[in-house]
Amino acid sequence: MSDNVIKLLDAIIEEGIKSRASDIHIEPREDYVRIRYRIDGLLKEAEPVHKSLQSALISRVKIMVNLDIAESRLPQDGRINFKDFDMRVSTIPTIHGEKIVMRILERRRVLLRLDELGMRASDLLIYRRMIAKKNGIIMVTGPTGSGKTTTLYATLKELNCKENNIVTIEDPVEYQLPGINQIQVNNKTGLNFPRVLRSILRQDPDIIMVGEIRDIETARIAIQAALTGHLVLATLHTRDAPSTITRLCEMGIEPYLVKDCVIGAVAQRLVRIKPQGRIAVFEIMFGTEPQSDMKSLKEKALELVKQGITTSEEAERVISFD
Repeated sequence: MSDNVIKLLDAIIEEGIKSRASDIHIEPREDYVRIRYRIDGLLKEAEPVHKSLQSALISRVKIMVNLDIAESRLPQDGRINFKDFDMRVSTIPTIHGEKIVMRILERRRVLLRLDELGMRASDLLIYRRMIAKKNGIIMVTGPTGSGKTTTLYATLKELNCKENNIVTIEDPVEYQLPGINQIQVNNKTGLNFPRVLRSILRQDPDIIMVGEIRDIETARIAIQAALTGHLVLATLHTRDAPSTITRLCEMGIEPYLVKDCVIGAVAQRLVRIKPQGRIAVFEIMFGTEPQSDMKSLKEKALELVKQGITTSEEAERVISFD
């Protein structure tokens, strides 16, 4: 491995950190290697790498993360420490070679408090009433990269005290939370969401965070936990807060169980603001039906446009208005 390739990869990573990118994409094309950084939710192209360096560059990433450099036909995942950052690395084969995505996580990042997330005062009041419940399930919903994990971590930070046994199931654990028992799933060893969740219920938990409800089995166990005296926080991929109830029923959860155990739902998006950075937009639904005074994601985004905080184009990009 030449020093030039080692220095090249270090420079690519350092530029990602400097530009506060959340992800670095190394993408083999037919006659070059494209480098892109996801900054404030959007991919931005950087100086391409010569095709002749592709193989060595990909091998260097694999060596750093202890992946199999001889395996190029199957996806691989790994994790490394780079200075003060954790980096999750994913590879996948494409027709032009292996594509790599590196997720950048700052280990020393100060986790936000609930009152720093950007919720309106009235929404924050409602949400705090929701998380004060001793049993039931609260769903946090939105697409990938909408800030769901940040909201859940802020919630756990507020609920964390010596009287509560808090356990999380995550894939992966993004940040370590002092005083909280965090479990990372490992599908290769059979340590999946349903299996871990069943085991957690025998660990005398007060609060359980399920990183993502992906299947009916996980959903049923989470609902059962909520019905038997536990506060459950979980994420789901739906368009808005009311759709969460529909989605649970579509997955096979009986409507009466949903009504009995769902405390409420939070939908959120991250909207780019002027001149840079992003702000969270929240839709808070207490209970299983929208309240008359509940403002939708669309209405919240339009308020930001009227205030000159963001543009109508950005609001429309992030939130579907149809």
